[in-house]
Amino acid sequence: MPAINKPNQHFDVLTWSGTGGSSGATRSITGLNFQPDLIWEKARTSGTNHQVLDSVRGVGQNKSIATNSNGAEPTAAGTESLYGWLSSIDSGGFTLTNGTSTFDNWNKSGDTYVGWTWKAGNGTTSTNSLGNRTSTVSVNTTAGFSIVSWTHSTSGTNSIGHGLPGTPEFIIMRSRDSAYNWDVYHGSIGAAYRLIFTTSAQTTTVWDGAPNGNAFYVTASDYTNGDRAIAYCWTSIPGFSKFGSYTGNGSTDGPFIYTGFRPRMLMIKRSGDGTNDWAILDTARETYNMGIAGLKPNATSTEYSGYNYRDILSNGFKFRNGDSDVNNSGSTYIYAAFAEAPFKYSSAR
Repeated sequence: MPAINKPNQHFDVLTWSGTGGSSGATRSITGLNFQPDLIWEKARTSGTNHQVLDSVRGVGQNKSIATNSNGAEPTAAGTESLYGWLSSIDSGGFTLTNGTSTFDNWNKSGDTYVGWTWKAGNGTTSTNSLGNRTSTVSVNTTAGFSIVSWTHSTSGTNSIGHGLPGTPEFIIMRSRDSAYNWDVYHGSIGAAYRLIFTTSAQTTTVWDGAPNGNAFYVTASDYTNGDRAIAYCWTSIPGFSKFGSYTGNGSTDGPFIYTGFRPRMLMIKRSGDGTNDWAILDTARETYNMGIAGLKPNATSTEYSGYNYRDILSNGFKFRNGDSDVNNSGSTYIYAAFAEAPFKYSSAR
């Protein structure tokens, strides 16, 4: 039996249509089988920022940070007061509050939205002292996911305890207080390189050595001294998550990538090329094969139909064209995959 036979108790994708309404009105988005700790949202039909919030930093008008921007976490209400914000995290979803303008961020009438959500510590945190920088962590050891907050130092290596049950294979990290890139660690690339949320290829590392079962390591020069930093960390769990790589063939008979489960969400980047976007694909926005719709974590762009086509299978995924973002001949791609159903309990679409 897989470690997790009901993935939607730990991760899921929600979609909804904006209803508009009056300034300051609230709206509950429900449908999850857990209380989410990380919420990553994007308008599908408007060119707005990706909105990333979590239970460790808290929610409100000054907490959203965007994967498509290097802007710091706001210190006061900004565009959220105009375009809406996430006002609370609830037992089976979250609550939105309309801003004073067109509500573009979360609830504009006529727009559609998607939210990718993960459960960490169910709203609770603990102190982790396994690194030389004391961290605050919210951890779901069953699902191999943690949210990690710490204060950066420019004196020596920053080793940060992550709380996971194994070595991190995928880390998304950034400063909260200064305008820096997002830094992405992927085990298939290793600590010699990092990715960032742009079209850039893998580049100079910020990792001061490979992570291990206790901590990950960040160079002193990465952020400003005293910056608060946040990281989202994952390790593979059978039947639930997998982080790997594949080589494209540019063909309509593209490579099959085995995950051991039917994916609910995929995040993909061509790691060695500096012109291709990141891609997020999921089965909430398209419930059938062959699917075409993607969103780009590095861009404000609306839902994109260029990834035609991809098949989501009972034990992995397969591409059906040679789009260079996902299947250029001879190119290496990294991926992060999260499950809808383990192979034992799943069937192809």
